[in-house]
Amino acid sequence: MIARSRMVLGGILTAAVLAGCVAAAQPPLCTITAGITALAGVGEASGVAVSRRTPGILWSHNDSGRANLFAFDNAGNAKGRVELTGVSIDDWEDLAAGSCPEGSCLFIADIGDNNRVRRGITIYRVPEPRPDDQATTPAEGWTMTYPDVPHDAEALFATSSGLFLVSKEDARTTALYRVPATSGSGIGKLQQVAQLPLERVTGGAASPDGDWVALRTNTDLLFYPAADLIAGKNVQPRRFDLKPLKERQGEGVAFGPDGVIYLVGEGGGRGGTLATIKCALR
Repeated sequence: MIARSRMVLGGILTAAVLAGCVAAAQPPLCTITAGITALAGVGEASGVAVSRRTPGILWSHNDSGRANLFAFDNAGNAKGRVELTGVSIDDWEDLAAGSCPEGSCLFIADIGDNNRVRRGITIYRVPEPRPDDQATTPAEGWTMTYPDVPHDAEALFATSSGLFLVSKEDARTTALYRVPATSGSGIGKLQQVAQLPLERVTGGAASPDGDWVALRTNTDLLFYPAADLIAGKNVQPRRFDLKPLKERQGEGVAFGPDGVIYLVGEGGGRGGTLATIKCALR
């Protein structure tokens, strides 16, 4: 009996060791391909989006100041500055590129509310300009209210199912909201989709193929199957630790081609930053 027990115990230990070896052999979810780079002219990069109109161009913006969109390449080199017309700035926090009747549009999220006192937040939509344009056409603005009370938010993403935002709160109150189609008045009420046990989400993005949504905090990057997330299902995200990047106030995220992920930050008062990682999500 003792010999048999030893054989069983030995088998369990061997299986555990093999399982550990298999786990250790798994490649990392993401790897850092380019560390922190300064974004010329962008004082506090709060959001980022990959251009659908001009290959190789990224767009960003500050969260206050002048209503400008900044174009740069994937190395952080400035490629243009475009004035966004027909808008005002309260607290711009994120940027998304998506489809619209004009083809490709940029959606600018004026959704920040640190003190949770705003009666309404605003999302602007404008046909995507070219980097060498001086100004955009006048933007269309949508005023949104929450179904309960004001919330702070910094994350917006666009999918084929519409626009969504995520509040920036603690794990008990962070929530995903759907932006409804607006009426002719441009006023609507956000629809809560799900509670998310996340702390202080600062940016969001959907992958070009629509399969994934990335949400980020200052220190973590989380990937959700898009269909499950926007359906309100309770799913565990795939998580990547951003702390080794040593970003100063990491803020925005966007999907590039072939698993590339772009990250921008406000730089902690030292100027906007860009970093690049590559992730294997399949």
